[in-house]
Amino acid sequence: MWRKVLWSDKTKTQVFGKCEDSLATPLPYSSFTSSSVFARAYGAGYAKLNRKQGAGGWSPLDTNRNQWLQVDLGSRKQVVAIVTQGRYSSSDWTSKYRLLYSDTQKNWRPYLQDGNIWTFEGNVNSEGVVRHELQHTILARYIRFIPVEWSREGRIGVRLDLYGCSYWADVISFDGHGVISYRFRSKKVKIMKDVISLKFRTTARDGVLLHGEGQQGDYISLELRRASNTINLHNQYGSIQGHTSVTSGSLLDDDHWHSVVIMRYRRNVNFTLDHHTQQFRTNGEFDHLDLDYEISFGGLPVSVKPSSGGRENFVGCMEGITYNGDNITNLVRRKKVDTSSFRNLTFSCAESSSVSVFFNSTSFLRLPGQTYSDTLAVSLSFRTWNPNGLLMYTTLADSWVELGLTEGKVTFLMRHDTKKLRIDISSGSGLNDGLWHSVHLTALEYYAMLTVDGDEASTVRTTIPIYIQTGGTYYFGGYFLNTNTGSVQRSFQGCMQMIHVDDHPADLRAVEQGLIGSFENVSLDMCAIIDRCVPNPCEHSGRCSQTWDTFSCNCNGTGYTGATCHTPMYQQSCEEYKHQGKSSGSYWIDPDGSGPIAPFRVSCDMTEEKVWTTLKNNLSPQTSVTSAEQEGKAVLQITYNVTDEQVLLVTSSAEYCEQYVAYACRMSRLLNTPDGSPFTWWVGRANERHSYWGGSGPGIQKCSCGIEHNCTDHKYYCNCDADLREDAGLLVYKDHLPVSQVVVGDTGRAGSEAKLTVGALRCQGDRNYWNAASFSSPASYLHFPSFREETSTDISFYFKTSSTHGVFLENLGTTDFLHIELRGSVVFFSFDVGSERVELSVRSPVPLNDDQWHRVEAEKNIKEAVLQLNGQYREVRHSPPQGHTKLEYYSDLYIGASSGQRGFLGCMRALKINGVTIDLEERAKVAAGVNPGCQGHCNSYGMHCRNGGTCVEQYNGYSCDCSLTAYDGPFCTDDVGGYFETGTLVRYDFPPEAGAVALREVKSLSSVGVPSEANLTQEQLVFSFSTSSAPSILVYISSRTQDYLAVVLRHNGTLQIRYSLGGLTEPYTIDVDHRNMANGQPHSVNITRNLREIRLQLDHYPVSTYTLPEASDTQLNLVKSIFLGKVFETGQIDPILIERYNTPGFVGCLSRVQFNSVAPLKAALRSGLASPISTHGILVPSNCGASPLTISPMASASDPWYLEAAGAVFPFNEDKTSEDGVDRNSAIIGGIISMVIFTVLCIMVFVIRHMFRHKGSYHTNEAKGAESADCADAAIIVNDPAFTETIDESKKEWFI
Repeated sequence: MWRKVLWSDKTKTQVFGKCEDSLATPLPYSSFTSSSVFARAYGAGYAKLNRKQGAGGWSPLDTNRNQWLQVDLGSRKQVVAIVTQGRYSSSDWTSKYRLLYSDTQKNWRPYLQDGNIWTFEGNVNSEGVVRHELQHTILARYIRFIPVEWSREGRIGVRLDLYGCSYWADVISFDGHGVISYRFRSKKVKIMKDVISLKFRTTARDGVLLHGEGQQGDYISLELRRASNTINLHNQYGSIQGHTSVTSGSLLDDDHWHSVVIMRYRRNVNFTLDHHTQQFRTNGEFDHLDLDYEISFGGLPVSVKPSSGGRENFVGCMEGITYNGDNITNLVRRKKVDTSSFRNLTFSCAESSSVSVFFNSTSFLRLPGQTYSDTLAVSLSFRTWNPNGLLMYTTLADSWVELGLTEGKVTFLMRHDTKKLRIDISSGSGLNDGLWHSVHLTALEYYAMLTVDGDEASTVRTTIPIYIQTGGTYYFGGYFLNTNTGSVQRSFQGCMQMIHVDDHPADLRAVEQGLIGSFENVSLDMCAIIDRCVPNPCEHSGRCSQTWDTFSCNCNGTGYTGATCHTPMYQQSCEEYKHQGKSSGSYWIDPDGSGPIAPFRVSCDMTEEKVWTTLKNNLSPQTSVTSAEQEGKAVLQITYNVTDEQVLLVTSSAEYCEQYVAYACRMSRLLNTPDGSPFTWWVGRANERHSYWGGSGPGIQKCSCGIEHNCTDHKYYCNCDADLREDAGLLVYKDHLPVSQVVVGDTGRAGSEAKLTVGALRCQGDRNYWNAASFSSPASYLHFPSFREETSTDISFYFKTSSTHGVFLENLGTTDFLHIELRGSVVFFSFDVGSERVELSVRSPVPLNDDQWHRVEAEKNIKEAVLQLNGQYREVRHSPPQGHTKLEYYSDLYIGASSGQRGFLGCMRALKINGVTIDLEERAKVAAGVNPGCQGHCNSYGMHCRNGGTCVEQYNGYSCDCSLTAYDGPFCTDDVGGYFETGTLVRYDFPPEAGAVALREVKSLSSVGVPSEANLTQEQLVFSFSTSSAPSILVYISSRTQDYLAVVLRHNGTLQIRYSLGGLTEPYTIDVDHRNMANGQPHSVNITRNLREIRLQLDHYPVSTYTLPEASDTQLNLVKSIFLGKVFETGQIDPILIERYNTPGFVGCLSRVQFNSVAPLKAALRSGLASPISTHGILVPSNCGASPLTISPMASASDPWYLEAAGAVFPFNEDKTSEDGVDRNSAIIGGIISMVIFTVLCIMVFVIRHMFRHKGSYHTNEAKGAESADCADAAIIVNDPAFTETIDESKKEWFI
């Protein structure tokens, strides 16, 4: 990491460590050279920090990017920092620059940082001093300073110094034959810990760097393969073999020094190549690496086993070879190590004879060749990432030739425009892989040959029917002169070397000195190729591909998305899916978001108020426990479809977890209670052993029956310990779950039998999703320790506020900065990249201070920065190419106010940084002006409660109260319905008005509202049905007067609504004649009345409006009961209903029946609801295939029956009723009374049929029922106390 520090020119060098010597200032004038000088007083030797001699610094003759200043340090040095000034008392300075370094003044290497050729920030005036600490130490003798930008008022100017210290190491040259054999002190060693380090330099892409092997098959090797480093570890442990191979780095054949450090402890390995460390664990089961005799460096030893295969020895140089503390290179110099295989052992590194040429998109190199020759011969080596580019172009006497790269293949193209001749051949494939590839082209009078990578067998030949006559000029890398040729101008970006023209090597030194040829924007003696895919910038195993300028990530199949595969595709939990309106099912979840643990599939059960997450295992229920496998015990392994880390993510964030276990036994003891050692135990998380069973807890060696004191044999704490029955229950201590192994120990006795069940792991809730804090003051804040920023950083959270401004969070570092803020309807995200500040903003079309939940997601990576609001409004900005190092923030992370700014007011929850949940609640407990938790979830999520469901606030979320609806489920969307067979009816009775107060005092109130009888001027009836039979009564609402409301199906299947409210001689009827509704299809009905206006909607047809006559009353008085499917009622009932529609009754499905706030069918089907409901006949639960309801029920505000004390039970005297609802003591008397009443009532039907149509009043008393009757209908009435009434003497009573 580099830091920029400004000093005055009088400040002396500050010492930050041991390696802090001034390296440039003590050097003589002659150690400084340059590309040019403006004048003698501006010479390179005057470019020393704080010096005023000469013109006070170096300035070149020309001010352009081709200038350089070079420092010869005299020998290889470690350089750790650079300090620069402008030229003394002038307008000349360098504002940006780059560094190159080399050991030989050839093969220059640019200083890289964060995977880029690094550009340093320089000076802004002539006297200020700017210092940069180098993130990676430079080891070199020569340093070149390359100006990139400079003073606008003057010229390039610089004074500088380099800081570091001396460096020395023994260097050994390897020629491909010599191998260093380091022999151990003992013939055979068992090595638990290895520390191996070395530096190497080579131009070869393959070669063995080190190798050690044992007779039993263990070995360790480090080798170059295709210019990458591969470490191989193999071990043999009994019959278990483990082989591990890990590759790191690329382009290692660049003739630069590369460092390798291997640290192994048992099976854990750190593999470091050029500052990049890979940590891995070897395969197999071993602690020691067994090696025999020796370990070799530079190749395979003479005693190599055939299993090692034939591999090339290393060609190049090594230095600083150490093995477990022994300096091997020093031992070689002291002749303490066998080097007999070397032909000529040298302690120096020879220079490479090849000269590289570096081309960018605006470069070309022009070289001369023979003129009028009948042979065209060109060869070169190249390396690039681009699939296309122009390698060479030349004109012939009457045609032109192009050698290029097309889609990774080398192509030869010859065009003769006059003869309309085109010759096109290609060879090779995938040649844009960054490796060196050679090309040789020869064209004669009759044929042309193209050879790639020296493979003569694959040489491509073609005939040429024209005479070859060379033009004498060759362009490499690009051709930018105006010509009339048809050449496709494709710039080559990459490196070339070993360029030959007419079979003679090109003299690039002469080109550089201007003696021959010419060039533009070409860098000689340098190949600045960068592998942007090593290390892989694509996270979560994304696949990287690259061109010369950039890289791209293929995230398919990773579970992540974004420019670097950093952004998770899936939600963090089932809880989050629920609040997106999802229903139960199988989902992928990613609890740690962008963290390292991959997403996984779980089952989400959302049918209850709390969401269940289920992880299944491989053990079938009632698995038989077979004979003992080890040490007299049977071991059953339980595996899950997820890893241990993934399970831990679920359990750690859950509010509650459980796992069902059952042990069915016959002569197979379980825990050996009360005092013995357990025969059976189970293994849970962290491989811990537990000896308690389902229904018990940690440290209690009991089963469920032992806890509840109901074991079959009270002497034991488990049923199976008495060799009887079964022990089952739930394991609920989530820190021990899940069960991964069960060891059963008592199955060896004669007749022993055991069956084991281990259910799925089920967890409930997600504490991270609801982890929240409320900020009540603009000065309040939470602070957390600094976090280390990775190359990719993401922050996400939910917020809601009524304020228009406030800082969400901020992290201030020494020079680095991260900030998210709300300003009006805009969210801002700003951060530093290097010296540049980037700011993104997203504007919401709606106000953000609406006290609704909004989500902010911010991410920055090495390719782009993204800010997203509410999952739909986003801004994407390409990141600057530099500055994406892993930065340390040296301040706290502030949530809320910081630095005197106005902090956030409102609630924030589910704050995550890089996949880690920030615990707002815990920190809020000790922070002033901040409270844990957050209320008001219903403002944002209440719309998910459908069909009239009520949103209920909870501390960590919300729930939907469906008690006043005809629906069930977490969002009140599940239909509740039933299938009615012949004669089935459901009756719901309203309490008398006099009893309403008493009902409100009943403690065990139902969740379904039970209002008392009332006089209604408005009501709403909603239901769905399906049937194929008619006629029938669908719904009948009776009263204690002669008022009623009925919905019936007539004989032809059409619908009729009948209102009788008094004032009219006949009921008011609405006939829907346009369609047959007894067609077996589901239909929905919505009837709403307000005074005289009646609105009717059938299915999805438009609403129809009807008006009651003026003579009609507007009140439905003293509502008594609701009947579904059939009517059995006392009092005068419209005879037309009875004669035409009541027999045999409704057959079909009814669902989602609701009359104002009463849902009678739901009350009948939910046994847990205590309500005044009775069902006769067979009623089978079914949703009847009904389509979703589109008309919402009447709002509670306009519902005259809506009671805050929701629900009551219908009163009856428990002292007079047995468990099955029949008074056994009065069975005989009841039977006689039943016969008499039935006979009398049947006669009365015909006598007083048209009498007493006026309104009347009733008072009721409870009567005793009977056990039998002459007909089924009579039996229903006399057996149900709610159906029996005594008749006032002034009135007559009848029933059907």
